[in-house]
Amino acid sequence: MSLLKIQNLKVHFNARGKIVKANNGIDLEVRENEVMGLIGETGCGKTILGRAIIRLLSDNVEFAGKIIYKGEDLLCLPEDRLRKIRGKDIGIILQNPSAALNPVLSVGDQISEIYRYHGDMKKQEAGIRAAKMLEMVGIDPKRMYEYPHQFSGGMKQRVMIAMGLALNPGLLIADEPTKGLDPATKDKIVYLICELVKKRNTSLLLITHDLGVAEKMCDRIAVMYAGEIIEIATIGNILSHPKHPYTQDLLNSLPKRGLNPTVGESPSLSSPPSGCSFHPRCKCVMDECTKKHPVLVETEKGTNVRCFLYEGN
Repeated sequence: MSLLKIQNLKVHFNARGKIVKANNGIDLEVRENEVMGLIGETGCGKTILGRAIIRLLSDNVEFAGKIIYKGEDLLCLPEDRLRKIRGKDIGIILQNPSAALNPVLSVGDQISEIYRYHGDMKKQEAGIRAAKMLEMVGIDPKRMYEYPHQFSGGMKQRVMIAMGLALNPGLLIADEPTKGLDPATKDKIVYLICELVKKRNTSLLLITHDLGVAEKMCDRIAVMYAGEIIEIATIGNILSHPKHPYTQDLLNSLPKRGLNPTVGESPSLSSPPSGCSFHPRCKCVMDECTKKHPVLVETEKGTNVRCFLYEGN
């Protein structure tokens, strides 16, 4: 059953007179109790999509399309209603906890603020809840009076997880939750997030460029390139039978598959190439790829691909 449904979403910025098409016609669904992965190269628009869902973007942005969560179009909601949804119904773990956490507030106070704002709790009760959340993510509650700079990178990420799950949201958006962590710490964070979202029946939108993390956590994968979704399938199908040439190249860039990176660079989101955005780098390019823009088509049940190789099949 669908929890979040994104329909033809366009997120465009005006940057020094140029229109940056960060998200350009996104169609994506996150189901109840599902871990949906969003993968792609840096700069493809993944983080923008995560922030667009709860409208955590700058003022120079223009939205079009629909973002429907539990029957409500989030793009049509007034700011006061949206503030009640952020954190309570949709939680988010932001990139770089060192920057996301307030350096002048203790970690306990930062978690407590969530309960006091959304739950209308008194300070003492909110503090008790914050201590329990820290304990849940493996941090000694006695450390709740300490400040972010007193924690390691992995511990800061645990604090971010506690904040994201504090109000037991129906959907958690995790943006690169293992970025910058050493392999051992990364595995612990992956295990922790998986355990907690399953225990709390929370759906997860995992934004990552790390295919290893996606493989361990996700039920389905959506692959992004140049502001678009170019393939959606189950994690098993993506890994064993990738269809889009970009997805194939992405997998072939992994060390265990030969470490063969895609030739060329991602296009500018303000001036993408004509036709298929991937055609300048594609090993399967055809004449129509340079002239026409492919649509996302269903090739089999549960698998969608944006590529002329599959249109009409």
